Amino acid sequence: MHMFKMKKYTLNYRGVKMLIQHYNYDQMFQTYMKDDFMKEFFEDSNVTDTLNILNSSGVATNFATNVVRVECSPVPCFYTSMSFFDRLQKESIVRENGSIAKCLDEFYEGFTIADELRKMLLVEDSDNYEIYTDQERDEFLFRLLKLICLGGPVCQYEDNIMPYFDTIKALYKNLISVQKDSKELLVSSIVYRFKGFDKDCMLVFPSNVEHEQNVAYAIIDPLKRHVAILQHRWVGSVW
Repeated sequence: MHMFKMKKYTLNYRGVKMLIQHYNYDQMFQTYMKDDFMKEFFEDSNVTDTLNILNSSGVATNFATNVVRVECSPVPCFYTSMSFFDRLQKESIVRENGSIAKCLDEFYEGFTIADELRKMLLVEDSDNYEIYTDQERDEFLFRLLKLICLGGPVCQYEDNIMPYFDTIKALYKNLISVQKDSKELLVSSIVYRFKGFDKDCMLVFPSNVEHEQNVAYAIIDPLKRHVAILQHRWVGSVW
């Protein structure tokens, strides 16, 4: 049995409804254990006493539902540098001064698209969608970009990329552990996207509503025996 103890949690960025909670645990973790690990996480009394969920208003409240089944899917996490996003400037989505190129307003599956960055993130037949491969889009660093840039219906969008980058760097530093191997930095954290279901097989965590911005990630550091739970909630109408 793992024993989980919460360290701290932090909240929010300019209308983006995000919650991070950090827990320590006391036993070894290996990747084949992920499903049992997350099931034990939701059964641990220290977790049930402290775990929050973002409600429909984006407010952190105590999560009191019993989770009986957890679905986990691995998320690649290999990049250690923001140079991953250099091609945004190369493809003129972002200008040299950091300003984000605008486009004519359009609406796409509940999102307002007013710039080339959001268009690249969302619209598969847009000119710049394929500057990142499907594998790269699956990367945790890219997922953070998408979470922060798209946010929710009342998110305050930026005209310049730097506030997004500063927030992503701070999040990545908070969540991801790296180790130096010779001259190279390697990510030692393991990332999973997960969903929690109740006894009636109904989705209850991180939300009872399916939406691509309603997500939860478990970021596990097996060396430090630490797990961070990152939640993001789309607050507003769901199409």
